Amino acid sequence: MLKYVFYSVFIFGIYGAGILVYNEFSQGNICPKILNIPACYIILACLVIPFLAHVFKKDNIIYFTSTGIAWSIAFYGSIMQISGVIECPKTSAGIPMCYISFAIFTLLIVLKIKEFKKVK
Repeated sequence: MLKYVFYSVFIFGIYGAGILVYNEFSQGNICPKILNIPACYIILACLVIPFLAHVFKKDNIIYFTSTGIAWSIAFYGSIMQISGVIECPKTSAGIPMCYISFAIFTLLIVLKIKEFKKVK
């Protein structure tokens, strides 16, 4: 069951981030920048890398480093969105995507910890 939750969360995240990356690439200036790199590019990479690490059962350091970086970016983006400093891209329902990223990466970290404890 845990395996299907992992895959569902990853697919949902990669799909959403992929659409955002496509829009950023085709229209420009959609995502906030981090060191002049659109944050959505970093978030997509931080979804694909741990997904591959999870599928191929690679070192947990890769998984937690990637998800940790993305979690930090999403946390920062959420705080800056709340404070009005930056404007995160929004869903058609008006939900800032940084909130969704924060939830996705929190869930991925919690699920991996749960899986890790289950194995021991």
